[in-house]
Amino acid sequence: MLVKQSEIHTLKNITTAVFVVVMFLFIVSCGKKNENLVNVKFDPEIMPSMVTKDVSTLISDSGKTRYKIVADVWEIYDKAKEPFWYFSKGFYLERYDANFNIEATVVADTTWRYTSKNLWRAKGNVEVKNREGHEFKSDELFWDQTTGKVYSDKYIEIKRGALELKGYGFESNTEMTNYRIIKPHDGKLPFEEGSNKSDSIQSQPNSSIQ
Repeated sequence: MLVKQSEIHTLKNITTAVFVVVMFLFIVSCGKKNENLVNVKFDPEIMPSMVTKDVSTLISDSGKTRYKIVADVWEIYDKAKEPFWYFSKGFYLERYDANFNIEATVVADTTWRYTSKNLWRAKGNVEVKNREGHEFKSDELFWDQTTGKVYSDKYIEIKRGALELKGYGFESNTEMTNYRIIKPHDGKLPFEEGSNKSDSIQSQPNSSIQ
């Protein structure tokens, strides 16, 4: 069957018109999609570089397993100016000695670890128990791994069997076996947290913080 030249020109014009329409619709469609895109700049101070959920992990120190961490959420901000780990929804830690015996346990609502400083901060319903069964409760505790000290300037309660100690300010060694309350308080007399009372109660008389 022969096709007339005029029909060929008509077919070319139709094809060109269809192509133009398709390209127009494609460009319009892409333009609409681009309107919904948001250019978000990464902020290392508020955006974690890694998020892990349902964490249960062992951590080594100097080639030996020394800690176990359990947490619902573990966020790592290693690009921040002051790099840190953040446990926002509950935190549990076990610390082991060289023979893998539990030296202490820590429970807290929220916990930070400032990695460059080797400094831990536990906040909210903090509860610590040492290997001797002594229990420590406070709203906030710091643990400096470099100096080997645990400390706080908040109210703290310590239970040693039937004996209960209370006060403001606390210092201890890492194992929580050699400790003192800086400003003891028996709960019977008015007591101001900012007072200059300098008495202290130590777990071991005449011993120093290790």
